[in-house]
Amino acid sequence: MASSGAGFASHDAYLHGFFSASIKLPADYAAGVVVAFYMSNGDVYEKTHDELDFEFLGNIKGKEWRVQTNVYGNGSTSVGREERYGLWFDPTEDFHRYVILWSHDRIVFYIDETPIREVVRTKSMGVEFPSKPMSLYATIWDGSSWATSGGRYKVNYKYAPFVAEFSELMLHGCAMATSSSAPSCTPDNASIHNAVVMSGRQRSAMERFRTKYMTYGYCYDRLRYPTPPPECNAGAEAELFLPTGATRSMDRHGRSRRHRRNPANSAY
Repeated sequence: MASSGAGFASHDAYLHGFFSASIKLPADYAAGVVVAFYMSNGDVYEKTHDELDFEFLGNIKGKEWRVQTNVYGNGSTSVGREERYGLWFDPTEDFHRYVILWSHDRIVFYIDETPIREVVRTKSMGVEFPSKPMSLYATIWDGSSWATSGGRYKVNYKYAPFVAEFSELMLHGCAMATSSSAPSCTPDNASIHNAVVMSGRQRSAMERFRTKYMTYGYCYDRLRYPTPPPECNAGAEAELFLPTGATRSMDRHGRSRRHRRNPANSAY
C-alpha cells in the first residue's frame, strides 16, 4: 500500500477547556510526515469550522522536527494565523507534553510547562475567534506536498512504519453536542479562565521562547499579507515577539485543510 493513515478522536465535543497529551515523534527519516494534535468541528460545520492545531512537521535525517500552531475561526482558512517554531529538545527521544488551553477570551499553547503562544480575543477578530464546540483529534498522515521544504522532500516509505506515540491524554472542559449554541459552562469555565491568565514569569518565558525559536509568524508575512490582519496591528506587543531572523514568507502549499485531515490520504 503506497500510503495509509491513523488517528483517534474524542467521543465528546467541548466548549473551552484544557487539552493535553504527551507525545513522542517518529525518529530517523521523517520527511513529509505530519503528526497532528488538534481540535476541530469541521465534520459539523463544513464551511464555518473552528480549529486549533499543533502540527509536527517531519524532516530529513539530521534535521530537527518543526512545530506549527494554527488558529482557525468560523472557516477562516484563508487567514490561518499560522506560526512555526524550532524546539530546544529532540522530540523523538522522549515524551513531551503539548497543551491547548482555550477559554472564551483567549487561547494559550504550551510545550511542557512553557507557554509558546497566546491568542487574545479582540473585537477586530470578530467571529474568527474559535467559539463553537470542538472535538479533540490526533492523526499521522502524508504531507509530502508541503510539509518539508515546501514539498521538496517527500515521505519515503522504505522507512515505514512511522510511529507517533501518545500518552497521558487529558481532556478537561465542558462536554456538549457540537451543534449546541450554549454560550458557556459553569463552573468549569471559571477555572479555565483563571488558568489562561499568565503570571509575569510565564509571560517572560513565552517571550524568550518566541524570540529564540519562532521561525515564522503570519503577522510578519508581507508577501502573504501586504496589509496585516487587523489583530496584528497591536503595536508594541506584536513587535516584541518578532524573532531574530524569522521567516517573513511561508511555503505556498495551498493545502485544503479538509482534504489533509482525511486519514485515507495520510502516512503511517
